[in-house]
Amino acid sequence: MIEPPVLERVLSEALRGGGEFAEVFCEDRSTSSAVLDDGRVEELSSGRERGAGIRVVAGETTGFAHTADLSEQGLLRAAAAASAVARSGGGGTRTVDTGPLGPATGRPGPEESPPLRGSKADALDLLVRADDAARATGDAVTQVQAGYGASRRRILVANSDGLLAGDEQTRTRLSVSCVAVGDAGLQTGYETAARTMGFELFAEVSPEELAGLAARRALAKLSARPAPSGELPVVLAGGSGGILFHEACGHGLEADHIAKDASVYAGRVGEQVASPLVTLVDDGTVGSEWGTAAVDDEGRPAQRNVLIEDGVLTDYLWDWLRARKEGRVPSGNGRRQTYQHLPMVRMTNTFLLPGPDDADEIIAQTPHGVYVARLGGGQVNTTTGDFVFGTTEAYLIEGGRLTEPLRDANLIGNGPEILRRIDAVASDFAMTPGTCGKDGQSVPVGCGQATLRLTGVTIGGTAE
Repeated sequence: MIEPPVLERVLSEALRGGGEFAEVFCEDRSTSSAVLDDGRVEELSSGRERGAGIRVVAGETTGFAHTADLSEQGLLRAAAAASAVARSGGGGTRTVDTGPLGPATGRPGPEESPPLRGSKADALDLLVRADDAARATGDAVTQVQAGYGASRRRILVANSDGLLAGDEQTRTRLSVSCVAVGDAGLQTGYETAARTMGFELFAEVSPEELAGLAARRALAKLSARPAPSGELPVVLAGGSGGILFHEACGHGLEADHIAKDASVYAGRVGEQVASPLVTLVDDGTVGSEWGTAAVDDEGRPAQRNVLIEDGVLTDYLWDWLRARKEGRVPSGNGRRQTYQHLPMVRMTNTFLLPGPDDADEIIAQTPHGVYVARLGGGQVNTTTGDFVFGTTEAYLIEGGRLTEPLRDANLIGNGPEILRRIDAVASDFAMTPGTCGKDGQSVPVGCGQATLRLTGVTIGGTAE
């Protein structure tokens, strides 16, 4: 992408004015996407973006400049701009956009690497198959939208500590959304498959099965009853509740929140913060999960980080900047959306380890409660740990059996309290992909857990 001698000269320019640390982050990203909405092609696009971000740290001030001009001259200008901002002092972070200054002249890679060789025709065929399968589940399915996306991201990171690292990340996803109409009005169902791999994903994932699952979720809600209100035991299906722990617990363990004392977990390393059944891990090396990569966006190797072990808080997640201030080693969690963004500490694949119990037995041993097969979006206050999450597929538990489907409702609670209320964890571990937003940046992440039971969660239902 950029030759090492050029990177060395750019880093020297960045440090020439007295900076303590300099970093060059280069990115070459190719994307393709397609959307089929009710049998019509609504989107069929591809794109490519290349550029570099240069960071300079001087004391408590960070200067950052980004450019789409990958010529040596363009990179040197960006380095000088970032250095000047860092030297201005005053603390904090300041960003300069120095591009585009002209046509990018860095060495491009091939337009498509082998993992992206699924053609536009192949992608459309997947979407048509998904559309047909969803509609075949029943006449009540009136609307179907299927979307395909693929990306190839090559990065190169060099810094003044002598680090030089790179990675190529290929990601592919397929999602299906269905609307069913009945006496209960409009009801929706959604399912997605996403992995850090190329078109070979579809040797493992069937568009028909994915679409059928989304459609059946929508159809089941047509006969759903209002969800109960109040505090009840909740059983989270394997893979379904990972997003809850990502949001309600994971963000509070990111070192920037800890440094600002904006986390309920600040200063609690070594304390019992969860049930002894809980071991929470963040691991960027897990197979082909959505948050997997060889290195993070600061060039540090991805690694396995145990955050809570047998209920005891053991550590936080670290990027380079926060680790430097605390005399720690980065944990491989410095991530950024694109070359135009500064890295910040972020999760990768975050999950609770499985336990010894049987998923069916956990349900059978719950006389009354709610079984959540799928959670939707939510929000959390990292300072207090309070959260609200929506359910998109849930069932009533009566007499240890799943009975009626429930309309969408909210789970309301507190992250640390929820961790303490886990009293059973099964062995049926599963992961789900997601997109994590933080401070205006979005990155792919994985979330996971086995079926587990919470002794009590407040349900914001509508049943009287």
